[in-house]
Amino acid sequence: MKLRFLSIFAAAALLAACESAPSDTGTKGGAGQTTPMTGAKTIAPGSKEDFVANVGDRVFFDFDKTSLRADAKATLAKQAAWLKQYANYSMTIEGHADERGTREYNLALGEKRANAVKEFLAANGVAAARVKVVSYGKERPVALGSNEAAWSQNRRGVTVLN
Repeated sequence: MKLRFLSIFAAAALLAACESAPSDTGTKGGAGQTTPMTGAKTIAPGSKEDFVANVGDRVFFDFDKTSLRADAKATLAKQAAWLKQYANYSMTIEGHADERGTREYNLALGEKRANAVKEFLAANGVAAARVKVVSYGKERPVALGSNEAAWSQNRRGVTVLN
């Protein structure tokens, strides 16, 4: 009985492995769908994907600093314009730090960075009531390593749409 079950299972697995996936050559439309013949995904205006891909969801800070750099201000100005246009979103600003320093110090630094982002957005017309801040300090690095290349990516403020 076990042999019969195993042979049926093996035959089904063999057939499943030989099946080819259907090809898509047309446009389905909508967010996240593919365009004809290119395989590129379209992004719906006003979607979270639109925000991340076309506006930018993060800004970076210098070592041990909470002040916004010129490139960060440019990104945040675009965020503010997008967020004013799509007022249905609330957001959480995540503050992050690199691995250097104590856990407590980096949590405080991350909070100051997140608040700097919030204050900039509020000064540029985004209602402060829509914005929540949280600090992860050094607990959620995006780049691993103990060098400036990794550290510079981890010193950031990230705008997460809710």
